[in-house]
Amino acid sequence: MTQLDDSYDVVVLGGGAAGLNAALMLARSRRSVAVIDAGAPRNAPAQGVHGLLGREGMPPLELLEIGRAEVRGYGGHIVSGEVVSVARAGDTAGAEFLVTLADGSTVSARRILVATGLADELPDVPGLREHWGHDVLHCPYCHGWEVRDQRIAVLASGPMSVHQALLFSQLSDDIVFLSHTAELSDEDAEKLVARGIRIVDGKVVEVLGTGRLTGVQLADGSVVEREALVVGPRMNTRATFLTDLGLIPEPHPSGMGDHIPADPMGRTSVPGVWIAGNATDPSAQVGAAAAAGAMAGAQINAELVMAETAAAVDAHRAESSSV
Repeated sequence: MTQLDDSYDVVVLGGGAAGLNAALMLARSRRSVAVIDAGAPRNAPAQGVHGLLGREGMPPLELLEIGRAEVRGYGGHIVSGEVVSVARAGDTAGAEFLVTLADGSTVSARRILVATGLADELPDVPGLREHWGHDVLHCPYCHGWEVRDQRIAVLASGPMSVHQALLFSQLSDDIVFLSHTAELSDEDAEKLVARGIRIVDGKVVEVLGTGRLTGVQLADGSVVEREALVVGPRMNTRATFLTDLGLIPEPHPSGMGDHIPADPMGRTSVPGVWIAGNATDPSAQVGAAAAAGAMAGAQINAELVMAETAAAVDAHRAESSSV
């Protein structure tokens, strides 16, 4: 990993698909850019990246290593570290923001792009986390093909659980819906039954299986044999260090967790601070996160060009008036 310089045009917080693709766009525009990455990608437990044209099935960490090399190839810096705060730079010449890392080091930037992603808060069921990313999954587009035609259970653990069950019924004819602690509406129950999904009442107390998942145990001691379990984790943004700037995570409209709102280009409500990827869009897969990063990177460069042009015009006028 590279050592940080004192200042950059743009500091990117987070080195996943969104952050690296933004850095690539900026570096190719000859911007000085640093990516600060804590090294804890959300999709690390997964065996492969899916739904990304040209990189289908590639291990997530391999994809990131390729991305880092591409950014470095254009002069971008990749730095290992954890950001603890972002503040206005005050009197620092030419800089708008001061970024502080956990080791006490600081770096200034004209613009900030937040791409720190999110953390999945899993249901509190013993044995579930051990299978997370393999036999326990949440997204039919990320992992559904890999469990096609298997015996699948959907745990009612969030507001999208019924929706998940309906989507997974496209991939297997053997789906059960575990009501767990939820109360199904008559309308939702009708949808499930109409799609051939069996509803199983009772609280799930343990996920079973050593190595591979074999089923779930209910509170009454009965076991539902399954080969895959679908859950709906709460998705919490990792950008809580932005509160001093006035960017406070808000509940996402889906009810899946929280996020920091932004416009379609990635602008937040704080001038100079941009955001891309799962920190603002919890449902974005790798391809969508990378696309959002590319858009934000291009827009940041354009904004800087406009600011520099305005300064150049002012300087030109001042020079002309003094002649």
